[in-house]
Amino acid sequence: MNFIKNITAFNNLKKPAAVVFDWDNTLVDTWPLIETAINKTMIAMNKPIWSAKKVKDTVHKSMRESFPEIFGDDWQKAGEIYKESYREMHLQKLNLLPNALKLINFLQEKNILQIIVSNKIGATLRKEIKNLNIEDRFFSIIGSQDASFDKPHRAPLDLALSGSGIDLNKDCVWFVGDTVADVDCAYNTNCQPIIYGHENGVSKTISAEILNNGKNDEGAIPLYFDHQEMIDVLSARL
Repeated sequence: MNFIKNITAFNNLKKPAAVVFDWDNTLVDTWPLIETAINKTMIAMNKPIWSAKKVKDTVHKSMRESFPEIFGDDWQKAGEIYKESYREMHLQKLNLLPNALKLINFLQEKNILQIIVSNKIGATLRKEIKNLNIEDRFFSIIGSQDASFDKPHRAPLDLALSGSGIDLNKDCVWFVGDTVADVDCAYNTNCQPIIYGHENGVSKTISAEILNNGKNDEGAIPLYFDHQEMIDVLSARL
């Protein structure tokens, strides 16, 4: 797919008052962990295992939204198996994506408010961020079950911004993520959606129509593939 329009849109972004980040596969590489935990759960629940491609093409909703669709009435049992499997390995094997720490530190130095809004269970999310010793960079860290609803609902971002002084109707806020849940949440909160692309392209959860034209034909969604690119764009605007 030709991403020229999206990259041009990224290079033309306005300076943000705040940057909201997704966590999994936006700042950290968790696909191998998610795939392992999902397939341990599938085996335990007597369901076919998923390929790495299916995991990447499917996983974007929170557990309380996605697991009932997959496991029906047994979703809470499956959820406990998944959580136990994930927690057995996540702190030892979790790594920041290339240049993610450099970006986080850059934003902190420039006094741009940083927030995490994730569909990972909040307690697990905060444990991971603390383990990487970067929790002090973020104004707030909000995960699944912290608010009344999860992404793409606006509730977690409203909670994350509480007390920040940021006005979503006036201030430019960038919402950076890798799946359609992040794009939809950005549109639901009047934020600027920005897609972080992976080495194999853009998540299949984001349709070509949305990618190329945005919601209601608002224009191509800005896209970048390396966090150094965001540093360069911000440097030109600060």
